[in-house]
Amino acid sequence: MILIEKTGLVQGTLIQRYKRFLADVRLEDGSVATAHTTNTGSMKTCWESGDRVLLEPASNPARKLKYTWLAVERAGAWVGVETGMPNRVVAQAARQDALPGLPGLREVRTEVKYGAESSRIDVLALDGEGRTVFIEVKNATLKDGAWGLFPDAVTERGTKHLRELQAMVREGHRSAIAFFVHRTDVDRFDAAREIDPAYGAELDRAAETGVSVLPLAVRLVTRPQAGGLWSLSWELPGLLPWVRRG
Repeated sequence: MILIEKTGLVQGTLIQRYKRFLADVRLEDGSVATAHTTNTGSMKTCWESGDRVLLEPASNPARKLKYTWLAVERAGAWVGVETGMPNRVVAQAARQDALPGLPGLREVRTEVKYGAESSRIDVLALDGEGRTVFIEVKNATLKDGAWGLFPDAVTERGTKHLRELQAMVREGHRSAIAFFVHRTDVDRFDAAREIDPAYGAELDRAAETGVSVLPLAVRLVTRPQAGGLWSLSWELPGLLPWVRRG
């Protein structure tokens, strides 16, 4: 099931990504465009110069950067690099009762304040029994072998979110951490324990407390369109196995 689709995309070849927000791309006509990059993290294992990329033209003609970088092809597999997409796709899946691991959700809302540590939950819903369900979404793009991993850098904020999800379980609610594994070249998931041991340990505690750990398998599908343009769609066909490394 297609949850979100972008059309009218432009293909190019990545030259470099720099200054966190910028990527230079050679377009098919030979010109070079600087695209906006929403992912300000390390983007380890996500790109190399020469990779094929898909860019979304800006809807505002007055915008300084005319394109936003959405995805990159790595050795025949696609990696999503637009960080706003995971929350949108998960929320849409919840609204359509198509979120793997959490069927039967209703009254879906997004960006709702909650918890004792002043956070906002990415997706809030009710389940079939009327219980409140708190869903935190994490964009997981790091790869090591067959594993998709999170995080790609130490994340105290992410560890805080796990603590708050556990607090919601203790109050009698349901909680889930949805790892949006935003690439199609992995077949299992774990925390990046070598990068952030504290996060890995907190994830284990969260699971023991009753927080649902949902490593979402993400399918990125590209299709050619008229005029040399492309479409890109996001699907959630199921869950990846959570296989602890080491």
